[in-house]
Amino acid sequence: MTLAERLAILGPETLAKIRARVALAPEPTDELVEELRRIMTRPGGEIPTRRPTTGTEATER
Repeated sequence: MTLAERLAILGPETLAKIRARVALAPEPTDELVEELRRIMTRPGGEIPTRRPTTGTEATER
């Protein structure tokens, strides 16, 4: 959404209030940034590695 679209929907007063509220928020800690970076880069967790097949999997089914 562009700034013009937000302005049209919310109005300048509401956007000013949002910006003022955001300005009051503290800076995130380095630990929080690192944790969020891990979540955003791998939201599903670690990618599972494929196990080598032994040849018995097909006969067990």
